[in-house]
Amino acid sequence: MSVSSPRSPVAPLVPIMAVVLIAFLIIGLALPVLPLHVNQGLGLGTFMVGLITGSQFAAALISRLWSGHYSDSRGAKHAVAVGLLMAAGAGLLYLVSLAFVGTPAASATILLLGRALLGAAESFIITGALSWGLALVDIRSAGRVMAWVGTSMYAAFALGAPLGSFLYASYGFPAIALATTLMPLATLLLVAPLRPITPQHRGNPAFTKVIGAVWVPGLGLAFSSIGFGAITAFISLLFVNRGWSPAWLAFTAFASSFMVVRIFFGHLPDRFGGARVALVSVLIEAAGQALIWLAPGAPVALGGAVLTGVGYSLVYPGLGIEAVHGTPPDSRGLAMGAYTAFLDLALGITSPLLGLVASCADVGTVFLISAMVVLGAAVIAARLVKSQPIHNHG
Repeated sequence: MSVSSPRSPVAPLVPIMAVVLIAFLIIGLALPVLPLHVNQGLGLGTFMVGLITGSQFAAALISRLWSGHYSDSRGAKHAVAVGLLMAAGAGLLYLVSLAFVGTPAASATILLLGRALLGAAESFIITGALSWGLALVDIRSAGRVMAWVGTSMYAAFALGAPLGSFLYASYGFPAIALATTLMPLATLLLVAPLRPITPQHRGNPAFTKVIGAVWVPGLGLAFSSIGFGAITAFISLLFVNRGWSPAWLAFTAFASSFMVVRIFFGHLPDRFGGARVALVSVLIEAAGQALIWLAPGAPVALGGAVLTGVGYSLVYPGLGIEAVHGTPPDSRGLAMGAYTAFLDLALGITSPLLGLVASCADVGTVFLISAMVVLGAAVIAARLVKSQPIHNHG
């Protein structure tokens, strides 16, 4: 075990983690209630639920490389601040959509635009935060940076789900819209005093080299992320359709188990090799999705959500190590943006497709399809295990 520094590699990340935690509460608030607002409040079908949910990921995909290049050239702190301003703009569009609830198609269109802007905001915030964190610690702790910054994001999901459900039940969707507008602006006050990192960017990066380093682990990330997409878009509808309650508990079960694994086992990809850890992780995640499909009642479905969180938790840092080790330091923001773009691509495409599955079959079938796709990530991880030596930096 390395003891080259008396200070934990996590310590410099704490302020960045706090910013990510508060910023991503705005996404966590909407996770359990947006599908209900679209389906029940606006009276639209599951395809539209998937389309509006997926628009965030599609916009994040489009903006991901831009945010990575912006972070490398203008500085990570600046990228985070721009993302927070975009998030506040998304909240304003949420508010505007409420003026058109009598015309569901118009309201949904404005809501879709708000989700798209929020996707771009998420891209700038998380890409900036990751490249900021990677600049603060030794590259041998890259997996821990990804794990701990991501932990803050999913802690926000875990906290945001019950809070969003409470606000929605008590005050309706206007409360969600208002919180989405104000919370990013408040987070800017936390960002302002933090020390920026001088950009290392020295001209145009070798884009083909970056893509060459990230495309294989990125493809594995894409397959594994379908389980996450199924949870975010359809677990609340599954609970409501089957009369299980509370629906928000499935989000919290997923996000809490995800967080616990990252807190206690986030060092494993750095120590044993990212691809090896990812291979085990995606098998667990697929089992969780299958358990939700088979669930006869809420307790088993919650168990499936927990397994999904346990499995998915270390896939991103595990495969991310394989991506980031092949890129130069001055292109790390672009590398993280390109790598994460595979997640956005998967979710942007499959959320509407899973919505069609739900409308043609039933919501439960979504999780069977998801389990099968997630297994594709095991093939990618196994290929990387064969081609990559073990990283032992623990």
